[in-house]
Amino acid sequence: MGFMYGGMWLWWVFGFIIFVLFWGAAIWLIVWAVKKAAGHSTSDASSQNALDIARLRYAKGEITKEQFEQLKKDLS
Repeated sequence: MGFMYGGMWLWWVFGFIIFVLFWGAAIWLIVWAVKKAAGHSTSDASSQNALDIARLRYAKGEITKEQFEQLKKDLS
């Protein structure tokens, strides 16, 4: 009756999708673990100094001009 009899092709497609998802997740997990063990951080703030962080917070509107000036004075 052939390969496509009884919807067998659906099992092949489903199996292939599961195969790709499994190996994709395994590779992602390995990369994540290596980055974590190496101490890499995903945050932008960790690579900036305090004054850059204050400038960024001021630009975002998280602190007022007076607070920014005080932080700048304190950090200088």
